[in-house]
Amino acid sequence: MKIKSSFGPSYKEFEIGKIIFLAQEKPMKLMSGAEIKNFPLAYETYGELNSDRSNAILICHALTGDQYAASTHPVTGKNGWWDFMIGEGKPIDTKKFFVISSNIIGGCMGSVGPKEIDPNTGEPYGLSFPIITIQDIVHAQNLLVEHFGIKKLHAVIGGSTGGMQVLAWSVLYPQKVNLVIPLATSYRHSPQNIAFHEVGRQAIMADPNWCHGKYLNEKKYPSNGLAVARMTAHITYLSEAALQKKFGRDLQNKSGFSFSFDREFQVENYLHHQGFNFVERFDANSYLYITKAVDYFDLESDFAGKLSGAFQEFSKNKDGKFCVISFSDDWLFPPSEAKKLTHALVACGINTSNITINSNAGHDSFLLENDTLKNTISGFINRIY
Repeated sequence: MKIKSSFGPSYKEFEIGKIIFLAQEKPMKLMSGAEIKNFPLAYETYGELNSDRSNAILICHALTGDQYAASTHPVTGKNGWWDFMIGEGKPIDTKKFFVISSNIIGGCMGSVGPKEIDPNTGEPYGLSFPIITIQDIVHAQNLLVEHFGIKKLHAVIGGSTGGMQVLAWSVLYPQKVNLVIPLATSYRHSPQNIAFHEVGRQAIMADPNWCHGKYLNEKKYPSNGLAVARMTAHITYLSEAALQKKFGRDLQNKSGFSFSFDREFQVENYLHHQGFNFVERFDANSYLYITKAVDYFDLESDFAGKLSGAFQEFSKNKDGKFCVISFSDDWLFPPSEAKKLTHALVACGINTSNITINSNAGHDSFLLENDTLKNTISGFINRIY
């Protein structure tokens, strides 16, 4: 099935490939108490499902990612965000594995979210779309997995927000996955991270073109607010060392200061570039909803302050194993978070590997080609297959 969608200041039209409508007979209840029914979920698949449906791997995308993990993005025209990892002869080898990657609910690339049309009103949902959580996102993914007749995933893999989804899979569906691989993530969002998200949300809502979330009805778009939100977040994706190495204090104009408020430093220009490109491919209301979902995530609080309690059921999965991956200079989700997660898993008697990969690109390291990363994931998913 193909449907057309659009967003952004120029209202670009683009085609979305695979769409399935889930919860057609019975509504899916969200953590908020709201229900959604017969909703679209957009996805991509790579490779072939084998006869006993035992070779499926679910890939979970990060905060502003999408289903195009290893295929050309219809808006940007760029390769998939994990193209170096997924494909024939690559670490996640599609000659061997059937890979599923879906756009999360609340997203803006074909799955149900605030920019999609509410069938009850014929207009975009906007802020009438219900608040979602990471757990809700995973429940929707499970419906997609069930659609393929898959009873147990060989692995579920994801970084950052995708890593939170991976952890939620092990908690919500402990008997439905063999290998759990969370990267550059944590069992909860820290107060500092929540603060950065709130700055981004306020930047969007302060933009006069936000129109209280009804900008699509008004044929407007909060470009400036969304760009500032992206610029703020992008600072957290890079380490200080990465910024120093990439830009330092180098000027755009080598002749000296202009003594104005123009962009003078290369790092300023870089952030503006990131903000502009983001506006062209992402929906402002989706940014509000997904960041709030991430902020709510806290497996420790969910289990009365005992993180190990979250994984007691998974410990009963005789085939269940974890590989927790962090990056040395990731200050958004530092290795100390992965260490605490690993201690909780080991306390439950779960077979757990932990690796901290030396990096100099900060949080975004999991999106960059790295031999250690590729070898670690390839070795882990092939070890028992």
